[in-house]
Amino acid sequence: MLVSRRSFTCLLAPFMAVAVGAATLATTAPATASDNNEVIKWRLQAHLPTGSGSWQDSVVAMRDKLAERTDGRLQIELHSAGSLLDATEIFPAVRRGVIEMGYTSPAYVMDYIPTAGLAFAVPGAFTEVWEAVYFWKHLGFEELIREEAAEHNIYYFTEKLYPTEMVLREPVESLREFRGLRIRSAGLLQRLISDVGAATSFIPGTEVYQSLSTGVVNGAHWGAAQEANALSLYEVAKYHVRPALGIGGVEAFIINDRAMEALPEDIRQIVHDTMEEHFWARTNQYQYQEVEMLKKLAETQGVTVIELPEEIQERMWEVGRELRAREAEKSDNAAEAVRRLEEFLTVLGRAE
Repeated sequence: MLVSRRSFTCLLAPFMAVAVGAATLATTAPATASDNNEVIKWRLQAHLPTGSGSWQDSVVAMRDKLAERTDGRLQIELHSAGSLLDATEIFPAVRRGVIEMGYTSPAYVMDYIPTAGLAFAVPGAFTEVWEAVYFWKHLGFEELIREEAAEHNIYYFTEKLYPTEMVLREPVESLREFRGLRIRSAGLLQRLISDVGAATSFIPGTEVYQSLSTGVVNGAHWGAAQEANALSLYEVAKYHVRPALGIGGVEAFIINDRAMEALPEDIRQIVHDTMEEHFWARTNQYQYQEVEMLKKLAETQGVTVIELPEEIQERMWEVGRELRAREAEKSDNAAEAVRRLEEFLTVLGRAE
């Protein structure tokens, strides 16, 4: 969760074998093509429901791009949240080759990829999306993630970068009030919120609305405005909170390496190039869509964008630095990621 001492001023710039009897998944060999005319069929499990804002623009769009660019030779069968696998089962299923491809969140893969905590959202670091993009692509953070993913037979592609922002049922006026909240959270951001003082709990996406509407939690984060709106959270939580809790790669496409290497060379290159191109286009598109969505929400649902009090932001920055230091202890790659990050933040004037 990224928080800043000033307002966040700019929004710049996911199969298994068929279930038999008790619906048991069986590991299958990756699909291959014996000639350039044979159709290769993959299965993709996503952690998102079809109603999510990113289902069409991210998951469906990727399927369609790959089908078009391979002249129909690569066909991907899509499965939404929970239809075949729970969100936490996607990574191990792709790793074992039970499914060829997944669309998941770093929050669900931190037990396998030590750097994934930082990938979900870097707390207390970035204020604008371009800064995260520079860290991911120009300073090599994504390559550090990919090295660890490769140890589990996984190709890892960050799908986009964007801010993670909270929604609240009621505004907060002080750090004391914040410490009385109950917040739905996940990943490293859950630790951030907890260490600042609020009570946190992980709740699956399909249950967030009910938890908010019944008062089980006072607030939640589920992406930013588009994803929160996809879950109808603004029906019961009218306050959209700035600055962002964090900016990061909240979703990623993951591909089994045997399935990838079994592709004909031209299709393999198309998959790689399309994933890379999609990252840049989708990151940019998402920022515009956020501006558009918040304007619509204000006009149609009375949603108000609020700013966290300065003392809460100050505490989040402090906790962010502490969390990054802890993340650096998880692996050599995590330590290198944090080292590069701190050097970058020094240039940006946010670290000494």
